[in-house]
Amino acid sequence: MKCINKKNITGFLTGLFLLGATFTGCGNKPYEMAYTPDYPVSSYRLDSPAESYDMAEPFAKDLCVVDKDVSAGTDVDMSETEVAALFCVDNNQTIYAKNVHEKMAPASLTKLMTALVALKYGSPDAMLTATANVKITESGAQLSGIKEGDQMTLTQALHVLLVNSGNDAAVLIAEGISGSVEGFCELMNQEAQKLGATNSHFSNPHGLTAEDHYVTAYDMYLIFNAALDYNIISEIIHMPNYTTVYHDREGNAKELSVNNSNLYLTGDASAPEAITVIGGKTGTTNAAGRCLILLSKDAAGKSYISIMLHSETRESLYAGMTDLLEEIKN
Repeated sequence: MKCINKKNITGFLTGLFLLGATFTGCGNKPYEMAYTPDYPVSSYRLDSPAESYDMAEPFAKDLCVVDKDVSAGTDVDMSETEVAALFCVDNNQTIYAKNVHEKMAPASLTKLMTALVALKYGSPDAMLTATANVKITESGAQLSGIKEGDQMTLTQALHVLLVNSGNDAAVLIAEGISGSVEGFCELMNQEAQKLGATNSHFSNPHGLTAEDHYVTAYDMYLIFNAALDYNIISEIIHMPNYTTVYHDREGNAKELSVNNSNLYLTGDASAPEAITVIGGKTGTTNAAGRCLILLSKDAAGKSYISIMLHSETRESLYAGMTDLLEEIKN
């Protein structure tokens, strides 16, 4: 399925939902337009209508749009994964889609939204200071060893966030940008709405299981696609490891070396021939299962975003993702 392009709005209305606002087109013909963030399919809204209201510009004119499962012409086994999708970024084409509008726990895929918001509202050179809140005691939570009083730049923290998936780094960033985790989450939800990711809601910046914290695969596509506009994010998601030096509260230097858990980057999983995995983000919690989002390119240089949420095992996650990437060649 391809993205909606400019078209006469009388034909476009069937893909929209009831609004409550009335616009007047040529000949003073009124159109009932509507937008509600609670609509079950994200992205169907209009930006500010043009002067000529019989020609409306959908916000998703340069994005893939899908409102149902897509599997025709594919041979993908997703029996052990609840949600999956493959989008061609350059052609605005949905190649495969399974349950892409189902609300799911995102685990650490959340951190892509954290990085996006941090760069929109903060400076890469900003110095962040850790509070006592970086001490996360939840069992199984991934930590990078950041302590109260430690200082590092936003750029360093973003590397730790996306390479090592440090939950303490997420808190450091959130408080450094907004003064509190709660304030930062308000920005996350505000920016998600602006992106059209209207079926997602963030209660924290790291993705540990929380009430009212969820995404859809389609919304993750929107978020990841927007995050890739920042060169630093594109660079970080490609890194198999990262080493840096920061300072503690006394000014003493502390070295930190972290590794990526993305098996395509570590060489423990192989993409199909002629497909290059640029990078992405992994995520795992009991509630979310195994999750993975990738940016890949084919031999011609076309870009693809692939997503899997709630896979049962790491083996099924990577087998399914490789199976999904095989569809790029078809």
